[in-house]
Amino acid sequence: MFNAVFEKLFKLQANGTNIKTEFIAGLTTFAAMSYVLVVNPSILSAGGMPVVGLITVTALAACIGTLLMAFMTNYPIAMAPGMGLNAFFAFTICLTRDIQWEAALGIVFWNGILFLLLSVTGVRTKIADAIPAALKIGVQCGIGLFIAFIGLKNAGIVVDHPATFVTIGDLSEPATMLAVAGILLTIVLFIKRVTGAILISVLILTLIGAFIPVGDGYLTQHTDSFIGMPDSMSNTFFAMDIMYPIENFATTWDLIFALLFVNMFDTIGTLIGVSRRANLLDKEGKLPKIGPAMTADAAASVVGAALGTSPVTSYVESAAGVSSGGRTGLTSVFVALCFLLALFFTPLMKVIPLMATTPALIMVGILMMDSFKQLDFEDLTALSTASVALLAMPLTFSISEGIALGFITYVGIMLGTGRYKEVTWITYAMAAVFVLRYVLDLK
Repeated sequence: MFNAVFEKLFKLQANGTNIKTEFIAGLTTFAAMSYVLVVNPSILSAGGMPVVGLITVTALAACIGTLLMAFMTNYPIAMAPGMGLNAFFAFTICLTRDIQWEAALGIVFWNGILFLLLSVTGVRTKIADAIPAALKIGVQCGIGLFIAFIGLKNAGIVVDHPATFVTIGDLSEPATMLAVAGILLTIVLFIKRVTGAILISVLILTLIGAFIPVGDGYLTQHTDSFIGMPDSMSNTFFAMDIMYPIENFATTWDLIFALLFVNMFDTIGTLIGVSRRANLLDKEGKLPKIGPAMTADAAASVVGAALGTSPVTSYVESAAGVSSGGRTGLTSVFVALCFLLALFFTPLMKVIPLMATTPALIMVGILMMDSFKQLDFEDLTALSTASVALLAMPLTFSISEGIALGFITYVGIMLGTGRYKEVTWITYAMAAVFVLRYVLDLK
């Protein structure tokens, strides 16, 4: 019976797969991306969100988003609150701009609605094609550097200094020493292609921390049980301030655009990259169902905002499941079920210390820097544009500032070198708006 249902829904035979293969692929993808259940709550809580219930919100957002992708596209691609997008939410919107998290969720909601409209109408493709490749690379790498910087800061490896702004921390501290060891362990596991490398590192550090005394307790809090009922998400469920972005449009438009920009290119890059491994691209190298895939991605962000989390997006870790044979949406269904089951291990996830999550942030940052190799280093215009965006994000502690300065740098160089005809009107418009934003101090 189940075989017939799955065959009808996911066309397993036509895609050269079966239930067992899809199940193994689903477990593999979940193992590779399950760290988000620990890391996302820690990042969002840093922005002021109540920590109770964030594990539940993260799991449900991942489950719903992944199911949307499964049934709208039949692709083996999983979704969850995006790394980089959650950092933008917490550190740029909430902390740097001093916007309350309820209002920030309202920004996420309208970002999702706008993304959904662009996806349904097909405008998103025109926008994506109009943005210079160097800026896309610079933004992705800059977000990676930004996330890695946050990880180094949380680990105590990098600390503030009144004269030099930042300096090396006290590496003799037990938590910092363990974080350094965890970073090296995670990198080694990745090099050896161990599935779930980040999760394994988090669990090992958490276990070791349970034996390291700190004050009156231990680095990892002891617990009587690892299994229990999920936390209520009443603190964040429909807590978003939908009207805030409308009432404060002059000071929030750039945040909505930045979220849209990052989400759009992150999604497109992930979809194409994972689909290429799964042989889902057509003869022209295009993804046949990219429209429904983008629509599912946008709808998931709207749902995520209602639940109480930062934008939900496609995860590149889906490639792990594809490498294990996953070819259809059934893989994604199994990933979604794993996220639901993980909720009953909430007591275990609660005791994971901050230092155990820092290797995850740094490893994700390193992986995002990978796209820098696509840059044409002989083209000084491209190199300058990407470098400005890349450096501005961690140094200004703001993803949106990096995007703004990247646009301005690119247009300024193209105008100065007489190549103004090569610049699209969309790029001109965005650069002009960002210049006005700085001149009028619309922050």
